[in-house]
Amino acid sequence: MAHEQQQFFLKWNDFQSNMVSSFKHLRDEKSFTDVTLACEGQTCKAHKMVLSACSPYFKTLLEENPSKHPIIILKDVPFSHLQSILEFMYAGEVNVSQEQLPAFLKTAERLKVKGLAEAPQAIKRE
Repeated sequence: MAHEQQQFFLKWNDFQSNMVSSFKHLRDEKSFTDVTLACEGQTCKAHKMVLSACSPYFKTLLEENPSKHPIIILKDVPFSHLQSILEFMYAGEVNVSQEQLPAFLKTAERLKVKGLAEAPQAIKRE
């Protein structure tokens, strides 16, 4: 009879906060970036893994274009919206002015950003 080995469950309590701060750090340092987003003649570097985890739109786009470092040109996306969306993807939060909010949510909807595109109940007034 096979002797059943005892299993140990190992849990890293700070896993989520570590991952979040690591992603923010990688973004700030521009380390390991593997995709460039362009709009309004300006560019931002990002990580495919983060983009595809946060948006089915980017996931499909990146799966269909498996290039090493793609450049994605976003039409009709204001650069300020792109910056805010990336901030939201990497940090899980972002401040947007009231007058910008409707247009910003439209952009987020078009790019299918999780947490912004579905039903944004979590809009807090600062």
